[in-house]
This record gives sequence, C-alpha cells and structure tokens, in this order.
Amino acid sequence: MVSNPLLIDRPNLSLAWAEAFLAIRAMSGHRLSPLTLSFTGLGDKAVAEDASIRFALDAALLEAGLQKIQTVANTIFPQALWRIAKGDRKELYKTYVKNLPDYVAMESSKNQRGLYFGRMVAFDVDHKTGDRLAHIPTGKVDDGNQLEFIIEHCKPRTRISMFQAAIYDPGRDQTPAAQLGFPCLQHVTFVPNFHEKTLALNAFYATQQLFVKGYGNYLGLARLGHFVASQTELDLSRVTCFVGVEKMEDKPHEGSLLTALTAACQQAIGEPDVTGAQN
Repeated sequence: MVSNPLLIDRPNLSLAWAEAFLAIRAMSGHRLSPLTLSFTGLGDKAVAEDASIRFALDAALLEAGLQKIQTVANTIFPQALWRIAKGDRKELYKTYVKNLPDYVAMESSKNQRGLYFGRMVAFDVDHKTGDRLAHIPTGKVDDGNQLEFIIEHCKPRTRISMFQAAIYDPGRDQTPAAQLGFPCLQHVTFVPNFHEKTLALNAFYATQQLFVKGYGNYLGLARLGHFVASQTELDLSRVTCFVGVEKMEDKPHEGSLLTALTAACQQAIGEPDVTGAQN
C-alpha cells in the first residue's frame, strides 16, 4: 500500500483536491500513502474555489447517497452558526455546545462518535448527553475549549507549540474495532507569523476518504483557519493537510457524473482529457 510520498501545492482548494483526485484515480487500489496537500487562495476571508469542480463533485456525491461538501465542512467549522453569532465567538461556543447532542442526533449513524468542532471547543463533553466526561481532569484546557485557549494566547513571544488542538482522545478512541469512522482528523496546529500578520493551519489525518469527505474536510479547515485568524487579528495564508493514507476504495461509482467530475478536474489543472482511462 505504501507509495512514494506525494506533495500537492496549489493556489486554491479545488485545484489541490482535483490533483489528488486524478492521482488516486490513476493508482492501483486507489490509495496514496502518504499525501501532503497544501493550498492558498485564502485572501479577503474567503476560500477560492473552482465552481465547475465543486458543482460536479456535489452532483456525484448526491448520486452516491453521500453528504454534500457543505455538510462535511460544517463538522469542522459551523459557518452558519458563526454568521448567526455576528462575530461573538463566546455566543458561537455557547450555542454549539448547548445544541451538540441535537447536532449529533441529526446524523446519528455518522456522528455517533462525535463531531470535530465539538472536540475542539468542548473536548471534555459527552457529545450525546452534554454531560462532562469523568476521565478528563477538571480545570484543563480552558474547560475543554481548545480553540479559546489558542486564541487567547496567540500573541508575539509566546511558545508556538501551544497553538494546537487535539481531536483524538485515547480514552474514547483507542479501540480495536475494525471500522471506526471518527476521528480520521487527529490533530490541528496553528502557526502565526506576527511580523507578516499571517496564520497558517496544519492538519493531520491518519486516513481520509478523498471522494467521500476530502473536499468538505479541506473547506471546513479553511473556514476554521479564517475564524481563528480573525480572532487573533491575523490573515489566513495557507492550509496544509498531512494524510497517512488517502483512499477512495468503493466510491465513487462509475457513470456519467464521475466522467463529468474527472473531466472538470482535468480541464482545471490542465491535464489532457483521458476520461475513463484511469481504471
């Protein structure tokens, strides 16, 4: 399964995802290990995308009975709630944590082990009940809100290694189960450059399903980066994901929508049209 490391660096999210998609489609077994995917195009507090790729991917996801890009992105950062909070991050935290069990119940099969944003702002909370977890010591990590700890301490001459948020919790996640599903995202770090007034975000995935969740994951991480950057008076400059095993396996299904998606990716990154020749 181990292949040569692949490094992708593109000027927007869609192009980075498209290059990874075409690369993994061309590989036997549809797996890459490891993958480093990095993208920019994050100015003006927006995420630059290629509309043709996103539209084609959402159509293929819908046909396969999978979650849309926006739904996956919301598991990492709830953009709609942030708009409702009108720039008040304490209100964002309060609303999210209060309703966390309801958010989990909306997709009970997919969210049975939790949600990523929940682990970042309420690490010490049981996502199903809202009760505090007994195995996490009291008074640690700002009562479980790792993002608030990072934002409050993100200042010049501060130890950069403290700007990290853990998702994986051995107390909940260290299990020999054959299939786990969550958390594939293990860890997020933030790297400020106070001289240039920029912030970079790094994320580590043990494994990732590129077609099923990859694009939504990258979009959610970019939105998370914009949130933290805005609260620390910095500008998000880059998002980088390190993936131990990037895979595609059973999905997507072959058909006209997959053909259209492949063609959109090839056109966007300037590869010759060899649609359908990868398998």
